[in-house]
Amino acid sequence: MANTKSAKIADRKATRRTEINKARKSRIKTFIKKTEEAISSGKHDEALKAFRTAEAEIMRGVTKRVIKLNTASRKISRLNANVKKLKAS
Repeated sequence: MANTKSAKIADRKATRRTEINKARKSRIKTFIKKTEEAISSGKHDEALKAFRTAEAEIMRGVTKRVIKLNTASRKISRLNANVKKLKAS
């Protein structure tokens, strides 16, 4: 338990930030899931559109420091590879 006034403020701030970051991570996961569903449905145009929005959301997570750049790059790369595979088939 925080004792000083500044520690109490920091605790409240951390709680607020945690909630915001959880929401951002959840949003990123949702967009990734939508892209994966579009890929599994076999529609390249839908998958590409979903990928573009997911990519933007993932990179926004990087700028907000919710996820690291390498993690984001890996997720984007894997999604993009799956979208490309869909076009080839």
